[in-house]
Amino acid sequence: MKRSGVADLPLHGGRVPQWLAERMTTLGTAIVESVLYHHGTAELLSRLSDPFWFQALGCVMGMDWHSSGITTSVLGALKRGINPRSTELGIYICGGRGRHSRRTPDELRAIADDTGLDGGRLVRASRLTARVDNNAIADGFQLYLHSFILSNRGEWAVVQQGMNDRTGMARRYHWHSASVRDFVSEPHTAIIGEHQGVIMNLVDAQAAPAQSALLSIIRERPETTLDTVRKLSLPRHHNVRASDVDLRRLGAVLALAYEREFQDFASLLLLEKLGPRTLQSLVLVGEVVHGAPSRFSDPARFSFAHGGKDGHPFPVPLKTYDESIAVLRRGLQAAKLGDPDKMDGFKRLDAFVRRIESQLQPEADLPEVVAHEKRISKSIGGRTVFDDQSRQAEGRQMSLFRKNGR
Repeated sequence: MKRSGVADLPLHGGRVPQWLAERMTTLGTAIVESVLYHHGTAELLSRLSDPFWFQALGCVMGMDWHSSGITTSVLGALKRGINPRSTELGIYICGGRGRHSRRTPDELRAIADDTGLDGGRLVRASRLTARVDNNAIADGFQLYLHSFILSNRGEWAVVQQGMNDRTGMARRYHWHSASVRDFVSEPHTAIIGEHQGVIMNLVDAQAAPAQSALLSIIRERPETTLDTVRKLSLPRHHNVRASDVDLRRLGAVLALAYEREFQDFASLLLLEKLGPRTLQSLVLVGEVVHGAPSRFSDPARFSFAHGGKDGHPFPVPLKTYDESIAVLRRGLQAAKLGDPDKMDGFKRLDAFVRRIESQLQPEADLPEVVAHEKRISKSIGGRTVFDDQSRQAEGRQMSLFRKNGR
């Protein structure tokens, strides 16, 4: 698939706690390795340029399922995990938020020197994607994050994000080099989000007359094309609702995890002795690696793998998270040593869940699923950023008591 697009997300502040950031780096890198192992670099860039898949990736990594912070945290985690191994993996991540975005040209030139790629062309592509989204599209969003993901063959994807202080929303823009035929004529295959009224979009196909008038000064006229429009606009509410999730798909995941007959077979497919909660997570991780584009229309479903740092739909289950990472890393290591059975098990597991979904058509009871997760949260190491804040407040209170001699 050759696709790119734009996603609108509620603008959230705060930061990712260290206990989650480290796990996101480990799990995100393992997922990237899995996609590379099964599908190659071109498919990884294609997926990163898909706003639905990117959102599902952030959800399965334990971030807030719909907030603006998912972009910064996912790209930061991947950059930390992938760049030290770029020569091995054939993938490089440049740029980032704020001052890091301004370093992108220098990073691209350094990679070009090492790989023999055309650094000037890559820098031009980086600058053009930023200029188009920040200047040519007057939608009220100003860019503050620019990430350029590059393969050792010169194919690239760009993920960048802008904010609109007036509406309290952030907008994420996705590009894929395989889709770009002309930077100034429908370079995205989607421009989507909440309706902003009439805006200036100088790279829209219908803007050809305006482009022509501008370019007549230098006697040039760009060709225009028309691509497909896709939509991902996430709601402002924090809790995960039934309308946000395909309950039949979620029901198939839960049936596999908690029905004894399915659970035993799933463990056999993965060659692992796993409890139901870890199986539930690994099914969703496996779908991120192997799922077709149509499977990511409800990215909130993937937050049922490892929860969210703000406690929605439930606290991040650290024990399960660590078990998921361990299983995935063992599979990757075995594959490197010539034993692909465990990694292929994820593919067989994904296919088996789809059969359950189509043949039995189970449907999840969302309130009960969330209530169950919250009941077992403590036993599987459930944690949120609010727990950290409570501990910090207790620490400050104790310090105050000591200072007053109490």
